[in-house]
Amino acid sequence: MERIYADDASATPLYPEVTVAMQDAAALAWGTASALEYREGRAAAHLLERARQEVAALINARPEEVYFTSNGTEANNWAVKGLAATQPDKRHLVIPAIEHISVLNAVKRLTQFGTMRSTLVPVNAQGLVEPAAVEAALTGETALVSVQLANNELGTIQPVAELAARAKRQGLLIHADAVAAAGRIPVDVRQLGVDALSVAANQFGGPSGVGALYIREGVRIQPLFDGGTQEQGRRAGGENLVGIVGAGAAAARAGRDVVTERQRRRVLGDRLLNGLQERIDGAHATGPTLQARRAGPWGPASASEQGGAERLPGHVSLWVDGVEDSEALLRALDLAGIAASNGSACSSKAMKTSHVLKAVGLTEAQAEGAVIFSLGWATTEQDVDGLLERVPKVVAQLRQVLAK
Repeated sequence: MERIYADDASATPLYPEVTVAMQDAAALAWGTASALEYREGRAAAHLLERARQEVAALINARPEEVYFTSNGTEANNWAVKGLAATQPDKRHLVIPAIEHISVLNAVKRLTQFGTMRSTLVPVNAQGLVEPAAVEAALTGETALVSVQLANNELGTIQPVAELAARAKRQGLLIHADAVAAAGRIPVDVRQLGVDALSVAANQFGGPSGVGALYIREGVRIQPLFDGGTQEQGRRAGGENLVGIVGAGAAAARAGRDVVTERQRRRVLGDRLLNGLQERIDGAHATGPTLQARRAGPWGPASASEQGGAERLPGHVSLWVDGVEDSEALLRALDLAGIAASNGSACSSKAMKTSHVLKAVGLTEAQAEGAVIFSLGWATTEQDVDGLLERVPKVVAQLRQVLAK
């Protein structure tokens, strides 16, 4: 039985050229990029800067505005804590209620001592935050607005450009968590108008353990780590050169294919969602029902203009009547040769009931039974055929077991 990998939202398979690039880097450029006095160091620095150019091109940034991190979580933490730290006279943070836990917990850390407070802005049933609601939450003490460009559990694409424009009118900084979006839809920091933006290589065909933070030229940020002068003095510590080279190669491939891949995954995702709902009685989609058809590089301008929220191409999330244990369903799917997920890869046991699904109105039982099928560059039409054949059978068998 052929395995079907449908958990692209957690981590993507490596592009073949990424593996080759990393192997070459490991063999040929093992020097430290900080040692420009000798050949091995210069070779490492050359590879580092080439990868920086490739990642910058993926999001239409300047290379000098891209800073490598260990992952998307670090990039999000650095953005929230580092940008807030440069504004000691401001003590307020604004974020939508469905942000990734790396942002939620970073905000929680800043507020736990009572020196800073936060506002969680509610979202609608599709996971969309209304720009007017965010603007209404802003005060004269607001230091930062942080919002996901696309939610990793629902796939909802947020109107970040409009949010940024409203924040800018009040002179505020805005950070976008684009970890789930970069490489899946076009991302352009200039058109988004953000001050900082996070990405992670394992979301666009690169290796785990490498992320990056875009910081707009002229924006001040406090370093997260103390140490050396790597990354233009803003992020101390030796760079993961092999991983960064892989991230660069993945960014180059993802950027080249993003438009055609978005369309291909949209078709596959629509087929999977419609097919599962046709074959499984009581299968309910979560999040938006439209896959990103008309979204521009910065997502829909507004919910009203687009006729509702849109979701990432190839992202299918749903819950099923009579199945209130997603872990049992995922184990059964695994035995049937399918890899899927039930939420953020950073949550699992520690947060069994998704805060995202509760925020969009699901009951605890519905939220605990929800699963996600996310399709990526390696997903084929045959994989979708296999999912449509196997998943309904697994659900029927599990329903019988749980009903006893």
